[in-house]
Amino acid sequence: MNQVLGMFNSAGPDAFSKMTCQMAPYFSTINPLVTALRPGAATVQVPFCKEITNHLGTVHAIAMCNAAELAAGMMTNVSIPAGARWIPKGMTVQYLAKAKSDVTAVADGDALDWATEGDKIVPVDIHDVDGKKVFTAQITMNVKLA
Repeated sequence: MNQVLGMFNSAGPDAFSKMTCQMAPYFSTINPLVTALRPGAATVQVPFCKEITNHLGTVHAIAMCNAAELAAGMMTNVSIPAGARWIPKGMTVQYLAKAKSDVTAVADGDALDWATEGDKIVPVDIHDVDGKKVFTAQITMNVKLA
């Protein structure tokens, strides 16, 4: 089993999310909770709070980018073959609606071929508490096999 996935499964969402923010401190700016993680999928919840809002009082666009990158990165990490490496290479986003509540980022890599080297386009959608899609991203992850 992948080491990161093993940590998630043994530590649980709360402790794992705290460890993630210690390893990559910038993610702590959104106070994320990684609620689901498996090869091909990851879910990250971000609570609505003043610290991540913009001048309109809605979730800031870059906070949603941060959540999308965390979900895509965690999912990529547990999906690639043992010994492989990855790095985000680019991100294309669309802001679809104002987010005025907690948001949930879902990375779905089930359709991707993780056994091969090269660029993988990871789709991530973010929804508000009412289930409305407020953001979508296509994150290019460059995978190098061992």
